[in-house]
Amino acid sequence: MSQILVGIDVSLRSHHVQFMAGDGRALASFPISNDQTGADTLIKRLLDTSDKENSPQLRIGMEATSNLGWYLAHYLKDQLHGYEPEIESQIYVLNARKVARFKKGYDSLVKNDRIDAWVIADHLRFGRLPHEMKDDIQYEALQRLTRTRFFLMHNIARDKTRFLNQVFLKFSGMRMDNPFSNTFGATSLAVIQELEPEEIVAMSMEELIDFLKDKGKNRFENPEEIAEYLKKIARSSFRLDKAMADPVNISLAVTLSVIQHMESEVKKLDKEISRIMKAIPQTLTSVKGIGPVYAAGIIAEIGGIDRFDDHNDLAKYTGLVWNQHQSGEFQAEDTSRMRTGNKYLRYYLTQAADSVRKYDAEYGAFYQKKYDEVPKHKHKRALVLSARKLVRLVFMLLKTNTLYTPPERRSAGVK
Repeated sequence: MSQILVGIDVSLRSHHVQFMAGDGRALASFPISNDQTGADTLIKRLLDTSDKENSPQLRIGMEATSNLGWYLAHYLKDQLHGYEPEIESQIYVLNARKVARFKKGYDSLVKNDRIDAWVIADHLRFGRLPHEMKDDIQYEALQRLTRTRFFLMHNIARDKTRFLNQVFLKFSGMRMDNPFSNTFGATSLAVIQELEPEEIVAMSMEELIDFLKDKGKNRFENPEEIAEYLKKIARSSFRLDKAMADPVNISLAVTLSVIQHMESEVKKLDKEISRIMKAIPQTLTSVKGIGPVYAAGIIAEIGGIDRFDDHNDLAKYTGLVWNQHQSGEFQAEDTSRMRTGNKYLRYYLTQAADSVRKYDAEYGAFYQKKYDEVPKHKHKRALVLSARKLVRLVFMLLKTNTLYTPPERRSAGVK
């Protein structure tokens, strides 16, 4: 039985809709407003066209463009569900990059809303689509928090890089050879913010040691050694022009304030995520190193695990798969990871893998093996491969709803 294919090009104020028959015939092309009235108009025309064409199967697609089509997708899912079994509907939220690549197969198509809707409908006709959208509102609610956290963490990393670049202007030695294990620790920041290199050189050892003890709350084992090293790098550091001193100091202070504010907001998100996770049955947190936040990030993006046939299917959705380069007898050994997939899920899996390897002997050994195999990008490569290994475990735990048994307990015969 033929389907009616519905391509929707979404935008802020209105959407353009293309109806297409299963054989590629254009059935209708029209705009609707981006509100409930427009959605009701679309549903009426869908039902009328379905009856006219004697095609009860509807395949509807739209691109994942910000949140501009979110209401429409869910409204259609909810309203069309009431017409089952007379009407069978499937809704797909498509990757805009994949739609753009599909469009490149046509040599002479212009760029406008009508054509874009037609391309989406034609893409639906050819198939090879992502998983059908499910009405899993609990997972989408959790996504609001985990994705906000994702963007905050990326902004924090970006601003820390900007902060460190300016540290070089103020105290070049601290940027190159910081004697503290954490540049953003309390004592390190106190040195950066409160002291100039020439001040450190002029201070007596006793004064500098007392400063370090006070800012470090007497937690340093060898403050004398740190003080001596600070003096050494202060003597060899560049001296900043006086006209630059105040602007650099103010810029450092403002950037640090923004970083600290974002970090406090991340803590608020983590607290709320942990609260919500208490009501969601899951076994991922039975793996030491995967706390409620990482588990939430993974579960929110996966949704129902039944959407995936196996761990390979999940890995492909995540983007943790590698290209194959083979021709005749030639088989390339060095291939790159495919630049597709769910970036949020990939992030939380990678972060979880980095944490798990520190507690789990099996993952620690696997990480170290992959780390030692190459001369460059060691950590990045080992971590991504560890994340791919973790995909298999995540799939199994969610599919079977069982608790994880670490390797040392398995070898001891403990269940």
